[in-house]
Amino acid sequence: MEFVELIKTPKLDGVLLHDHLHATVEGTLCITGHHLLLSARQESSQELWLMHKNIDGVEKKPFVVQNVLMGGIITLKCKDLRIISLEIKYAKEYLNVAASLEALSSLHNPELEYPFFYRPMYTILEDGYTMFRPELEFAKLVGSSSNVGTCNVPANSVASNGYDGSLGCEWRIAHINKDFKLCPTYGAALIVPKCITDEQIVQSATFRDGGRFPVLCYRHENGAALLRSAQPISTQSMKRCRADEAILNVVLGRSKKGFIVDTWGKGKSNTETDQHYSQWKKVNRSIGNISSPAAILDCFTKMIEACNDTACTSDKWLSRLDGSQWLSLVLNSLNAACVVAQCLDQEGSPVLVHGAMGLDSTLIVTSLVQIILNPDCRTVRGIQALIEREWIQAGHPFASRHQYSCYTLPQNRPKNCGATFLLFLDCIHQLYKQFPCSFEFNIQLLILLFEHSYFSQYGTFLCDSERERYELRVHTRTTSLWSYLNRPDVLKNLLNPLYEPNPIVIWPSVAPISLELWQELYLRWTVDQMNSERNLAQILHLVTTEKELRSKALKLRKQASDLRCEILKLLKSGN
Repeated sequence: MEFVELIKTPKLDGVLLHDHLHATVEGTLCITGHHLLLSARQESSQELWLMHKNIDGVEKKPFVVQNVLMGGIITLKCKDLRIISLEIKYAKEYLNVAASLEALSSLHNPELEYPFFYRPMYTILEDGYTMFRPELEFAKLVGSSSNVGTCNVPANSVASNGYDGSLGCEWRIAHINKDFKLCPTYGAALIVPKCITDEQIVQSATFRDGGRFPVLCYRHENGAALLRSAQPISTQSMKRCRADEAILNVVLGRSKKGFIVDTWGKGKSNTETDQHYSQWKKVNRSIGNISSPAAILDCFTKMIEACNDTACTSDKWLSRLDGSQWLSLVLNSLNAACVVAQCLDQEGSPVLVHGAMGLDSTLIVTSLVQIILNPDCRTVRGIQALIEREWIQAGHPFASRHQYSCYTLPQNRPKNCGATFLLFLDCIHQLYKQFPCSFEFNIQLLILLFEHSYFSQYGTFLCDSERERYELRVHTRTTSLWSYLNRPDVLKNLLNPLYEPNPIVIWPSVAPISLELWQELYLRWTVDQMNSERNLAQILHLVTTEKELRSKALKLRKQASDLRCEILKLLKSGN
């Protein structure tokens, strides 16, 4: 298929552009294979450059006079939460543009997406696809001092019920999933206990939903391990799995107990039996009363509807915001992460986190835990590595979850659409607001991550899994988002001017009153953000001035010290 087949009117003059915050602009509309452009060709006027993938919904309002179509308004509701309208004066062009945008915004062949056509106009300084390889992340996660004991126990002894896990274990990178047949949603390289054989991993995978057996995602500085997996499969033929029990027993090491945290919901997911996992305490910390990713998206939809209703009273707005339950999901996510972080940091106990297939709420919790405990994850490189490791390589299905967003009617979108990654970013936003000096990056980076996860010229968030990216050769045919973000001229705009490296754990408040609506994202197209931008510019000016004054003070102190030495020399020579 050629894009030209879908573009019935590639160029049209006299189109009016309306949005909430800007004056109406009349200009020339151009439609390409991947973008919609509108320009008045005047330096001071607004210009629209919209990727078709950004369009979540197309609404048509025709102008009919005496039963004759006279053009109309096409309203584009976008995944970045913008709502813009195009007013077209002529019937044929109105219908053509609407049909083209509906078709171009609903293409589901990944090879037709913009990342496969985009070629950067700048020199790539670092290849983002190789920056966070599993081998490099393994070295950081495990470290040279990570061996809490040498695992000298034979594999058959580990698998037996008699092994008490007292020796601890080392870790290794397993390549048993290199062909993605064992678990289609996991990556090719996974970190597992060194004592556990590939045969035992295969057995454990058959016991877990989707083959997602327990893997290491973080090791705390005290040696406590954080693992994630899917829930056990509930079948009459497989009520237990000795290999799976062996993995968790090995991870216990010298700890007397471990914790299994279920994030999906009490009574909705299967869990490990007390009889066969006697040293593991079960903890339920569900993110919310949800049974599918679509439920999270429904909450997000209701919240955005409230944010876009600028005519309602404050009381009604607050009631609608509370009724959306979005901030409750944020609160529950942070609460679950704090519980897991306490088990690792204060109890020194290993934790296994799971929920359903482990593709959504599980990843939110394991990621937030690392941000709370690990200061490296609060840096620019660290958050990129975390997202690469815990979301992209871990198999979060970005393509399916982000196929549609909050402006598509629930009955028109598949049940596998969701807003899980946005929920995670909102949780980071809450941590940032509570600890504004502990993050190297600013809120703008989080907004960019939100946008690029839905529509992008880069291939980082393409597809549903590493297997699909491998089959489409994404790493060789597209450019990485990390290659762009880490360019010095881009990076300088994403840094937090208040950042002071904080090596300690950050414990957030999980009281409802501590949460803030993410105004910079959810209200940016309905409420003018000029005051926030001015405040940020003022902060940056104050920080820059302080640095200049500190530098000047150091120079003056040095001059004073030099003068003092000269005076002392003169006094000595005079004597």
